[in-house]
Amino acid sequence: METLVGKAKVLHEALPYIREFHGKVFVIKYGGSAMTREELRESFAKDVVLLKYVGINVVIVHGGGPQISTTLERFGIKPRFVGGMRKTDEETMHVVEMVLSGDVNKDIVALINRHSGEKVYAVGISGRDGRLLRAVKLNKERYFREIGLPPPSEDVGYVGEIVGVNVDLINSLIERNFIPVIAPVGVGEQGEAYNINADIAASEIARYIKAEKLIFLTDTEGVKDEKGELISSLSESKARELIEKGVIREGMIPKVKSALKALESGVRKVHIIDGRIQHSLLLEIFTQEGIGTEIVHLQT
Repeated sequence: METLVGKAKVLHEALPYIREFHGKVFVIKYGGSAMTREELRESFAKDVVLLKYVGINVVIVHGGGPQISTTLERFGIKPRFVGGMRKTDEETMHVVEMVLSGDVNKDIVALINRHSGEKVYAVGISGRDGRLLRAVKLNKERYFREIGLPPPSEDVGYVGEIVGVNVDLINSLIERNFIPVIAPVGVGEQGEAYNINADIAASEIARYIKAEKLIFLTDTEGVKDEKGELISSLSESKARELIEKGVIREGMIPKVKSALKALESGVRKVHIIDGRIQHSLLLEIFTQEGIGTEIVHLQT
């Protein structure tokens, strides 16, 4: 009986959050171990379906870097990186699009639909569909300068940055009770494909559709302080300070920079959470304590 009462208390704890977020839109960047370990994949899919059934609209933007590298090697193409960014020539771009818009995207859609029942469906789309993610070639000098690194001299190829999002397409899918699952492939003026960083794509989509929350599923606990301890709540000003001090560094910089840009455009909160924990989405959204780092508008 004690166990049953405990389960009831958990539901009661979630009630205020369900009430607060009913009808709101969450953008979730899905990547890392949560995409590759079977028990985490199942956990993620069930969490997404639960969110939808309690009235929270979910938009998923996924990565797929390891899968791209594996496929490139299978085709005899050596993956190359410039300043931590995948060098994407025409041949590589073809594989990127094949893997992201094909294999990875449809696998996620099938996974969610296996748990979704009769009234909720995931639908997979590429950023090229309906000109969803309009893009231009990345300004690498500006990009690397913004994350505090010297721009590489080498051309990065078909790596793009988003200049527009087809908000009507996303809203139409949400209104019809679909869960959009978006592959981060952009489309240029002439219809050419661009490889878009999934963190940045998720941030831009959240920004354009004015999402309530932007959530990054990562292979880290969240943002850590100078002592290596998890920061549960972080203001915009403190985040900028930690970047300047070099406390936030390497792969966490683009995530936090993307978070700050999203907050400036009206997204209410950004969460960076550990996707290696089962049901991490529910633990972060529906509990007071949470499990990762939330970045908020509060000033220090």
